[in-house]
Amino acid sequence: MISNQRLQDTLAAFDAANLQDPNSEIVEGKTVAKEWIYAQRMSAQLSRFCPDASEALQLATRSQHICRWKIPRSDYPMDRSGYKKWRLDLAQMHGDIAGEIMAAQGYDETIISRVKDLLLKRSLKRDEEVQTLEDVICLVFIEFYLEDFASKHDEVKLIDIIRKTWNKMSPTGHDAALKLPLSDSMLALVGKALSPDT
Repeated sequence: MISNQRLQDTLAAFDAANLQDPNSEIVEGKTVAKEWIYAQRMSAQLSRFCPDASEALQLATRSQHICRWKIPRSDYPMDRSGYKKWRLDLAQMHGDIAGEIMAAQGYDETIISRVKDLLLKRSLKRDEEVQTLEDVICLVFIEFYLEDFASKHDEVKLIDIIRKTWNKMSPTGHDAALKLPLSDSMLALVGKALSPDT
């Protein structure tokens, strides 16, 4: 899917930025930077979900959480409005950092603006590429982060989160989600969340 040298160099520069993350997780016995591995998972999921993704979509996918640690959630009020403001500030920061890196690699303002629009989720449900990015985000969350999330919350909260995640996804995203290699407990939880009787 990576089609040219400039794209490869820019993705590598995104990766270099994410490797500075002071937060880490253990993957296959190795300690890796948290946002670096997230970015790898995002690109891998995009290549499966949308193998013909445009260059802008590939760039937005890899930079979805770029340098996320620079704006901690704890800097904002722990309520819904604080959460929304945090998420908006993050998206703008991700776009600014990605844009600076892209400009340094020779991209013009047209594609930089497009990547920023994708990261800000402009026209979700109306813009096919924004919806594809949202599907990929949700698929990565379900496959790699739902189980850890489940260990910290009660079932009522989890079912609500899964339903909200599901509502953000397209029918194609739903089909892909049902094919993810989830544990039996996570499959059961997703099934319960999607049941009209729950």
